[in-house]
Amino acid sequence: MQNYNFQIGVGGRNLKVEFRNLAEQANADVLVSYGETLVLATAVMSKEERGGLSFFPLTVDYEERYYAAGKIRGARYVRREGRPSDEAICNARLIDRTIRPRFPKDLKRDIQVVITVLSWDGQNDPDIVGLIAASLALSVSDIPWSGPIAAVRISKSNSEFVLNPTYEERGENSVDLVLAGGKSLKDEFLINMIEGNFEEIEDDSLLKIFDFAEPHLKRIIDFQKEIVEKIGKAKISPVISSPDIELEREIKEFLKDSLEKAVFQGKKQARMEDADKLRGELSSFVESNYSDQGKIKYALDYWEKEVERIIHENIIEKEKRPDGRRLDEIREIQTEVGIIPRTHGSGLFCRGQTKALSILTLGAPGDQQLLEGMEIVGKKRFMHHYNFPPYSVGEIRPMRGPGRRDIGHGMLAEKSLLPLIPSFEEFPYTMRIVSEILSSNGSTSMASVSSSSLALMDAGVPIKRPAAGIALGLMTDIKGNYKILTDIQGPEDHHGDMDLKVAGTKNGVTAMQMDVKIEGINKKILEEALSRAKKARLQILEKMEKVLTEPRPQLSPYAPRILTIQINPEKIREVIGPGGKTINEIIADTGVTIDVQPTGLIFITSEKEETAKKALSWIKNITREIKVGEIFQGKVKKIVDFGAFIELLPGQEGLVHVSDLSPLRIRRVEDIMKVGDLLSVKVIKIDELGRINLSLDKASLKPAFTNYIKK
Repeated sequence: MQNYNFQIGVGGRNLKVEFRNLAEQANADVLVSYGETLVLATAVMSKEERGGLSFFPLTVDYEERYYAAGKIRGARYVRREGRPSDEAICNARLIDRTIRPRFPKDLKRDIQVVITVLSWDGQNDPDIVGLIAASLALSVSDIPWSGPIAAVRISKSNSEFVLNPTYEERGENSVDLVLAGGKSLKDEFLINMIEGNFEEIEDDSLLKIFDFAEPHLKRIIDFQKEIVEKIGKAKISPVISSPDIELEREIKEFLKDSLEKAVFQGKKQARMEDADKLRGELSSFVESNYSDQGKIKYALDYWEKEVERIIHENIIEKEKRPDGRRLDEIREIQTEVGIIPRTHGSGLFCRGQTKALSILTLGAPGDQQLLEGMEIVGKKRFMHHYNFPPYSVGEIRPMRGPGRRDIGHGMLAEKSLLPLIPSFEEFPYTMRIVSEILSSNGSTSMASVSSSSLALMDAGVPIKRPAAGIALGLMTDIKGNYKILTDIQGPEDHHGDMDLKVAGTKNGVTAMQMDVKIEGINKKILEEALSRAKKARLQILEKMEKVLTEPRPQLSPYAPRILTIQINPEKIREVIGPGGKTINEIIADTGVTIDVQPTGLIFITSEKEETAKKALSWIKNITREIKVGEIFQGKVKKIVDFGAFIELLPGQEGLVHVSDLSPLRIRRVEDIMKVGDLLSVKVIKIDELGRINLSLDKASLKPAFTNYIKK
């Protein structure tokens, strides 16, 4: 078995490629490393085509392994990897969106690409390495695929772009963009996947990032081409059935202009009903003339191609969209806030038949989500979750957990909003938004950005500015003509060539995502699309401002209240108490939630402000520095032969020696006090060990200054 090794310098590190035929029963496998991050990519194609499919059966899996980070993680009794993390799912989607457009449209064989992270060095993200590895595995295999493609990550530091930054560099930057692309048959460089989040970057600045990335992408593409020329296998030719000219003529004659009438109407429900009815009539027509089931399937496949052709031609040649809008026209927008009682914040955003309802819940600092994955271990204080129930598209199906699409859309909206969320120091709440898609007809993820912004402002969360999102589409033809569409809906998304989502504020873009169904788009198309996206985003924000221009000045009355206190870190153990006794007593008595930071910062969260204030006062007394000369009304906690221990403050006691009880000699301490009595005592000494000596004799006979009364 011959090994092949290749490498190229990228971003100051070597990208190493090794073919060892380890997964020898796969169509192809490759090891790719960057630094000490190493991934294995495999590609497998089924032997036979799967009949009856109306889609391309591609599966991409991104497998994180804890051993890659040298860790043993998981639940206490389950120490193996389980369900993929949200990050792994998003990485799988990122790779899928990049490689999918490069497969032949008529290919109906099952294909699975598996990316397994074998080693992670804590510096280099495996997602970029995995994407390049997937490209190499497919390129050298016999699987039909028109690659290779390349990918890079770009960040920005001190006004300079950084190629493939480390995690540390990414954390300090305002730009995090993954860009992938390849070359067309005419050797033109095309962008075919974008995934990025930003700190309100100016729209024009985005294009400078693409200019910076392009030469690096081209180098990686050429590097892969050299590998393919040396060890690549001959591609299997997909089965392409000969066109049935006679049947196609009969179908066109049967449909005439009825198909265009069915597709080109404003209401989704009417369009779907008319199209389904016509499709059924076509099926019956073919069945009545032919007994061959293959003819019926051919007719239905041809139906889909005709729908796509009609939509493309009408938009490109006549600028006629299915619902009659102009190419740059946004559907009617309606917004509402505060429509759900008792929730902390809610926002409804409607754009045409797309309706998103977002609900915000505020929680204590301790309600943060705990993250435990191969790459990430930590906490998350802002979460956005996206639900896409079947009724949103008029369907019936089992209600399962969130799918890959739901997780991906939720994460995209979360990234869009995260740069606008106040810091923990400014607003120590944990925030969870759930976006319920009530009705779907295009761009629900971008609708959830707008509805979530409204929910945040409705709750009184001091976000920097509201954000909105928009989706743009593209129609192209073989002559190179194209039209860009603003605010795409159902048929334009399904039959279109691009889905570009851009979210941001008046000041700039916060998130961006693009996938295509063609080889890719050039810079000219991207520039026009970004300009169109900015115009639409500003229009949507203007509509949103008519409902709420800024966050409400007060939190919802149903939201919990958080009080804070900074104590000496050395006093933390006194607040906690032995075995947690003291803090549990406060919680049990007041019903609050208490979060103690190692710095001595304490957060007290309660649904009622009064109980939070009570707990705050309690903690203040526990951590208060007692001084010599102060007089306290203390409770007798314990009597001993040589005196009595008096509780001055919770967790703080002092000793009254028998000699300091009275100017007269006292034989038995019990003669003048008993456990539970409240007495005025004076602090006369605090020794070097912090022990407090008290005097009953020297305490003022006037009403004592009461620092604490134990209930």
